[in-house]
Amino acid sequence: MGNARAHWLFFSFLKLASNFRRCSLFKRSLFITAVCAVYLFFVIPQVGTSLRHQRRTDEDETRHTRGLDISGALPHATGLQTGASLVQPTRTNVVYISLKSKRLKPAKIRCTIRPKRRKKRGRKTPDASVTHSKLGTVGRYTGHTGNFTAETSWNRTSHLNYELRNIINKGYAGGSASQVSSIRIYSQTAPPWLSSQDLETMRFLADSKILRFKEIYREGASSLLMFEGEVRTHPTNQKLLERNNAYGRRCGIIHSPTDNTEVFAFHLDRVLGLNRTLPAVSRKFSFFHDGQFFTVVSWDASLYPEDLAAGPVTVRLTWREYQNSLVQRCWHKNTRPKPDSGCSTIHHYEWSKLALFDFLLQIHNRLDQSCCGFRPRREDVCVEVAQQASCEDQENVKLANIFHRNQDSRHLVFTNNKGFFDRNEDNLDFRLLEGIREFPEKAVTVLKSRKLREKLLQSLFLDQMYWESQGGRQGIDKLIDVIERRAKVLLTYIMAHGIKVITMND
Repeated sequence: MGNARAHWLFFSFLKLASNFRRCSLFKRSLFITAVCAVYLFFVIPQVGTSLRHQRRTDEDETRHTRGLDISGALPHATGLQTGASLVQPTRTNVVYISLKSKRLKPAKIRCTIRPKRRKKRGRKTPDASVTHSKLGTVGRYTGHTGNFTAETSWNRTSHLNYELRNIINKGYAGGSASQVSSIRIYSQTAPPWLSSQDLETMRFLADSKILRFKEIYREGASSLLMFEGEVRTHPTNQKLLERNNAYGRRCGIIHSPTDNTEVFAFHLDRVLGLNRTLPAVSRKFSFFHDGQFFTVVSWDASLYPEDLAAGPVTVRLTWREYQNSLVQRCWHKNTRPKPDSGCSTIHHYEWSKLALFDFLLQIHNRLDQSCCGFRPRREDVCVEVAQQASCEDQENVKLANIFHRNQDSRHLVFTNNKGFFDRNEDNLDFRLLEGIREFPEKAVTVLKSRKLREKLLQSLFLDQMYWESQGGRQGIDKLIDVIERRAKVLLTYIMAHGIKVITMND
């Protein structure tokens, strides 16, 4: 039976083959095309399903073996500079920060973008003992160390518009200090560019119990909100305590949440070895709504020798006088300048440090207050007050925000460090570098060593509040990207103009 069926199939195939040969060429081609189409329709989908299943299996295996960017502990520092001492870890666990970056989409730069104004709806009515104002009025309260009364509006001439709530809390303003410090150190030694005094000041600004507030009015400028905090540890050097305290107490200045470039500027200053800025941290206050991150800067009373309202000691120079002092190399090698030289009290090297620092952060409110060296935006202050008209007479443009301590007139203090991270490389302010012929070797070495990112990550990681306010590692990397690109531009500028890199002692 089986043989008969096989013979029948064989003769049928021969008959079909003979008929196929007798057909025309068009019919044969059409038949072959139909057979191929049937084959592709039934066979190819089966192969695709098999390949997709194999690819899913490979991805699952890869996902289980993939490493993480953050695992373990902050890299240990190799040592401390003079004046730094061993510090106790403030965390029990350990976190490693690698330099690998896997950002799927760019993070928003929060340092220069103004927050959106949202309408407040459905807020609970605070206690009747709390004083409210659209400008943020400080209520009456009594501190632990004595009676203190303040009914003042905070920053009337600025754009701050934050309400205070629940500031009266059992007779004191700030509540109890946090048990866990927001300044996190995971190793036995802190980064070597931060001194023991820097760490102590950072902990005070971030964690101290606030005892009282005081508003300081200044001539021709917005008022400042200063707080007095409880000092946990007493510095061994009484002179440093008196210098950094106002009225014999330890104090800090609260800045707007949009001024958080002060924190980044402080860490960049220490990493570069300039040591010209005041310590600054980010902090949350329970009596401010929305849980925003505020910038808190250390208060240095030595900047105000006469009266707090009079403002700090200012170096008054025009652009022409500033350029002349660079040519004269004032106080170089401790040589006293001639009376008619037009030199100020500032040492020649200080201007080089200031120019390098301001260029990396694009701070123009000191050397280029009129925005003459770049294309300003509509929201820039120099455009709002029509200061660009003074660019026609650049020689007589006055420098601003040039401060020094009363007992140290040779060195500058970098304050009001309003930096800009959203300025492209084709619109950098090179006027900040005009007249500079030397740069500090220590800072340039850090820029050349390709360790700027690693050091900034280690330093900024200490301030947990600032780290969180910028969106974590992703946001911090975005800010460092901007500084690294500007550093490359600066190094190219140094080589192209033959600028010397020399050792500049403090």
